[in-house]
Amino acid sequence: MSQSAAGAASGARADIEASTIRAISRRLIPFLVLAYFFSYLDRVNLGFAALTMNAELKFTPLIFAWGAGIFFIGYFLFEVPSNLALERFGASRWIARIMVTWGLISGLMALVGGERSFYVLRFLLGVAEAGFFPGIILYLTYWYPAEYRARFLAAFAIAVPVSTVIGAPVSGLLLGLDGFIGLKGWQWLFVIEGIPSVLLGVVSWFYLTDRPEHADWLTSEQKAWLSSQLEAEIAAKQAAKHLTLGEALASPKVIALSLIYFGFVAALYGMQFWLPQIVKAFGLTNAQTGFVTAIPYLFGTIAMILWARHSDATRERVMHVGGPLLLTAVALGASCQVSDPTMTMVVLTIAAIGVFCTFAVFWTLPTAWLSGTAAAGAIALINSIGNLAGFGGPYLIGWVKQTTGNTSTGLLVLAVLPLIAGLLVLLGGHETKAEFAGVK
Repeated sequence: MSQSAAGAASGARADIEASTIRAISRRLIPFLVLAYFFSYLDRVNLGFAALTMNAELKFTPLIFAWGAGIFFIGYFLFEVPSNLALERFGASRWIARIMVTWGLISGLMALVGGERSFYVLRFLLGVAEAGFFPGIILYLTYWYPAEYRARFLAAFAIAVPVSTVIGAPVSGLLLGLDGFIGLKGWQWLFVIEGIPSVLLGVVSWFYLTDRPEHADWLTSEQKAWLSSQLEAEIAAKQAAKHLTLGEALASPKVIALSLIYFGFVAALYGMQFWLPQIVKAFGLTNAQTGFVTAIPYLFGTIAMILWARHSDATRERVMHVGGPLLLTAVALGASCQVSDPTMTMVVLTIAAIGVFCTFAVFWTLPTAWLSGTAAAGAIALINSIGNLAGFGGPYLIGWVKQTTGNTSTGLLVLAVLPLIAGLLVLLGGHETKAEFAGVK
C-alpha cells in the first residue's frame, strides 16, 4: 500500500472513530445523566427535608443519621445480585425496574410519621436503587473503549454535583409549599422529586439499547469499528489473566479498591447529608440555604470535568485519584478550625473539588482489567462495600454532633477516611502502576 493510500485509510478510521463516539455520546449520555440526576436527588434530598422534618417529627441527630445511613444497608445487600441481573437481562429492562421502584418509594417518604416508618422506607429505597450506579458503569464499558472512559464517566457522574447545584435551590423552595392542600413542605419535596424517576424508568425500557450490535442508530461501519476495539481490549485482559467471578470478588485489588472507595464515599455523603444543616446554622432561610449549599457542588462540577480530561490526556490514573482524596482530607480537617461562614464555605468547596475530581477517574481502575461477568460482580462489590460508608459517614457526624453539639468536629473525624484512602491509592499504585491504573 502506498504512503498516500495508508494515510487515507488512517484518516478514514479516525473519521469512523470520531463519528462513532459522537453518536454514542449523543444517544446515551444526556439520558443517563438525567436518570442519575434524579437517582442521586432522591437519595440525598433527605438532607433538605431534614431542615423542617426533623423538628416536626422530633428526630434527634442520631435518628436522622440512622435514617440517612440505613439506605446503604439495603443498597449493600442487593448490589451484587442487581448488577448480575443487569448483565443477564439487559440494561433497558433492569434499569427501568430500578428507576420505577425507587421513584415510587421516594414519593412514599412523604408518608413518614415516625422513627419506624422512616427507617423502613429508607431501607427499602436502598434496596430499590441497588445496582443502578454500578450497572451504568458496567453498561458504559459496552460502548466506550478504555481511552475514552474517564471523560465519559465524568460526563455521567456530573449528575452528582449537578443534582445539588440544581436540586439544592429547588429543594429549598419546595419547603416553602408548607401547608399547601394540607401537606408539609418536606412531604411535597419527596412527592415532586420522586415523580420524574418513575417517568424516566418507563422511558428507559424503550430508549436504552442493551448492546452495540443491537443499535440501529449506528452504521455498520461504526459497529464494526467499536466491536473490533472492544474485542481487542477484552482479549488483552483475558490474555493477561482471565478472572472468574469468584476470583475477581476475592482479588486483593478488588478489596483494596473497595476500601479506597469506602473512604471516598464517607466524605461524599458525610458532606451531602449534613451540609444543608451546616449552612442553615449561618442564620439563613431555607431558600437561601439551598442556593448557598449549591456553591461547593458548582465548583466541584467544573473541576471534575477538567480533571477527568487531564487524566485521559496523560493516561495517568493513580495520582489523579490519590491526590484529590488527600486534598479532601486536608480540607475537611481544616473546616473545623474556622468559624467564619465565608471561610467555612471556602474550605468545604475545596473538599467538594477533591471529592468530585476523585469520582469519575476512580472507576477507570476496575474497568481497566476486568470484563464480562467478573467486571459486573467486582464493580458491584466495590460499590456496595464503598457505599457502606454512606451509613458510616453520616452516622459518624450525627453521633459527634449529638455528643458535642458541633457538626464541624464530626468533619474533622471524617477526614481520616479519605486520608487513608488516598494513601492506599498512592502506596498501592506505585508497585504495579501500569496494571493497576490501566496505563500502557
